[in-house]
Amino acid sequence: MNDINKLRNIPMINVLRKLNIEAIEKKKEQYWFKAKWRDESTASVKCEGNLYYDFGEGLGGNTIDFIIKCFSIDFVQAVKWLRNESNSFSFDPPKQNSFSELKKKKSYCIDNVQQLHNHVLIDYLKSRRLNIEVCKRYLVEVYYRVNEKKYFGVGFKTNKGSYEIRNKYAKLALGQKWFTWINNGHKSIIVLESFSDFIAIITLYPKCEKSKDFLVLNSLSMLSKVDEVLISYPEILFALDNDTAGSNSSEKCLKKWNTDISSSKDIRRLFEGFKDVNEYLLYKYTNL
Repeated sequence: MNDINKLRNIPMINVLRKLNIEAIEKKKEQYWFKAKWRDESTASVKCEGNLYYDFGEGLGGNTIDFIIKCFSIDFVQAVKWLRNESNSFSFDPPKQNSFSELKKKKSYCIDNVQQLHNHVLIDYLKSRRLNIEVCKRYLVEVYYRVNEKKYFGVGFKTNKGSYEIRNKYAKLALGQKWFTWINNGHKSIIVLESFSDFIAIITLYPKCEKSKDFLVLNSLSMLSKVDEVLISYPEILFALDNDTAGSNSSEKCLKKWNTDISSSKDIRRLFEGFKDVNEYLLYKYTNL
């Protein structure tokens, strides 16, 4: 146990240096860096002491949690990796900072939210083959600052009032990571992973906008938060990604939501052979 505690207390900056991850020091012992687990042009992950916090996903943890996230491995493998590299690290306990303190130190500021009309953002959405009129109903322009640098992007609002932000160069969340429930009062709901898939499925099947409700997870991890939404629907249609994580989650969801009062279906056959609905839309329109 003492060994595990030592590993948890390895200063994050030492791990970043070992992994050759470039970090920018903003204040004493506070560093920012780009997430290795996604493409991004702006550093959206902050570390201080032995803690990190990913503002793109609204998640974080200690040094062991970071290794788990960075390499997509489990706890045992992360501990083994840190033990193998132990000679490279200082085990002096860093100054402790609570997770809540790390989150309270706000890294971003939203300057303006307005209707979608910026041609740069519209061109980005068109490159995804998304119907612009549909986009204008559900998306906005968000002008924001991260580390005092100004940016703008397409914004998709969550049920917590936070925003998923996308543009040609960035993929992040401003505020708490949460899901978006499009509640139109229907008895059937479609569950998708991203707002681009949500817009894509309406682009492909316009009639479903007026016959279905929608739940956009914004992160597969949100599946653990949505029971109170899904329990009220007699029919639940899952259109998660066609990857290992999406397949495993779909299987679990079908078992969970096929009950006496509800039925669930996996509708990924609609975009079979493609990673997600938007990828299928891109293929279909490119090959018309």
